Amino acid sequence: MQTFGQKLRLLRKQHGITLRRLAEQLSTSHGYIADLESGRRKPSLELARKVADVFDVSVDQLAKDELELDA
Repeated sequence: MQTFGQKLRLLRKQHGITLRRLAEQLSTSHGYIADLESGRRKPSLELARKVADVFDVSVDQLAKDELELDA
């Protein structure tokens, strides 16, 4: 099972996006993105929707640990 943070890191790396660039796209800090990826923080619904839009995936795919993303 993949967590939100693991999926976020996978998508970011697959698209060749840096933490800073993704943070700019999401109007947040790169430290917050790093905390999400490491599992230290959980995203708000608003941020999850923004991430889903950026990577063209559903919020369900990101939020539900039992739904795996293809590597």
